[in-house]
Amino acid sequence: MSTTSITVGQPAPDFTLYNSEKEKVSLSDYKGKNVLLLFFPQAFTGTCTKELCSTRDNIALYNKANAQVFGISVDSIFTLAKYKEDQQLNFPLLSDFNKNVSSEYDTLYDTFAFDMRGVSKRSAFVIDKAGIVRYAEVLETATDLPDFAAIQKTLTGLN
Repeated sequence: MSTTSITVGQPAPDFTLYNSEKEKVSLSDYKGKNVLLLFFPQAFTGTCTKELCSTRDNIALYNKANAQVFGISVDSIFTLAKYKEDQQLNFPLLSDFNKNVSSEYDTLYDTFAFDMRGVSKRSAFVIDKAGIVRYAEVLETATDLPDFAAIQKTLTGLN
């Protein structure tokens, strides 16, 4: 796990992105609710599918913690819509196609597989009801998964 410029205790940078249903979503719209941001490298890849399907299967835990889950990648809204449908994901996917949010959260690979640049690193951020970052994890290795036990513990402690 690397250090990130987003640190626990600081206000989470606000953003507005389009979801896979072509609607604008702003982080600030979720003040008063806990938020889990899951940045992932690319739709339709093995580890990303494992991570997001695990989140789908455990959505009750996040609902119980009054947490809104968002998956964020640099994929287009069209790719994310197909991916969400194929995997029957029960939480919004947001397109950071222009890489602004991934940059602001300091979670972009310089170089990814096949010499791709500007792909989101797998990372997780828990933001509390007041918009303060309470958990930040940025993974350097794309096949690693976030520490979901630590995420759950953080979310449980916020209620």
